[in-house]
Amino acid sequence: MNWLLVEDIVKRALNEDLQYGDITTEAILNDKDRAIVDLIAKEDGIIAGLEVFKMVFNILGDVQVNLYVKDGDRVKSGERFGEVLGLTKNLLIGERTALNFIQRMSGIATLTREFVDKLEGSKVKLLDTRKTTPNMRIFEKYAVTIGGGNNHRFGLNDGVLIKDNHIAAAGGVRNAVDLIREKAPFVRKIEVEVETIDQVNEALEAGADIIMLDNMDLETLRESVKIINNRAMIEASGNITLDTITDIAETGLDFISTGALTHSFKVLDISMKNLRGM
Repeated sequence: MNWLLVEDIVKRALNEDLQYGDITTEAILNDKDRAIVDLIAKEDGIIAGLEVFKMVFNILGDVQVNLYVKDGDRVKSGERFGEVLGLTKNLLIGERTALNFIQRMSGIATLTREFVDKLEGSKVKLLDTRKTTPNMRIFEKYAVTIGGGNNHRFGLNDGVLIKDNHIAAAGGVRNAVDLIREKAPFVRKIEVEVETIDQVNEALEAGADIIMLDNMDLETLRESVKIINNRAMIEASGNITLDTITDIAETGLDFISTGALTHSFKVLDISMKNLRGM
């Protein structure tokens, strides 16, 4: 991860809570009180974001985080997997921000692992999308990798992906690909999103490197894979679920992408509990 960017986002998250201080904590505690609190998983899942969690308290200062797991480890409900100790005021000030990050990242990693497990024994790679929370993409895409998935484009400059509206704007698949070849860096692979068999043939004739089969039923997927016949890499996308992904993978694809990893995850319930003085 780009840690300078991470630090900037974490600082802004803290400032969101601390615009005018913490009136509750400041009324109860002084600058000498010190405590220790347990980090506890309240449900089973995959942990992700531990360094981000630590960074919250590093920024606040005078707090130490001791962890008994690493990113990618599986935790069980009720498991005490770390402790946070130091200046009590900073433990309380940073608690919600730190948990917000780790709960969301762990939720994404947990859901990603479920999808990856469905692909066990397959050559198909699972990809994420750009359907991420604004300004949180760096965390969410990292969490996907911790869950065993792979990142698609991080941003619009990472690769060429000609989507339906690009095709409409260019006047067709062939025109869109020709314009890309004329104006985009030649080292970039060209991926085209298609929705019909006719568009599959157009993309092949235009020389696309990757063809994304979007929202196709199984029969159309199989026909498309047969037509492409290893002349381009193949990605499937659109309404991919845990119930459908195995059947889709068996059609002979190279990649499956799903926005569900970063827009339909459930946060993993984690808490800081049992605070006691030192």
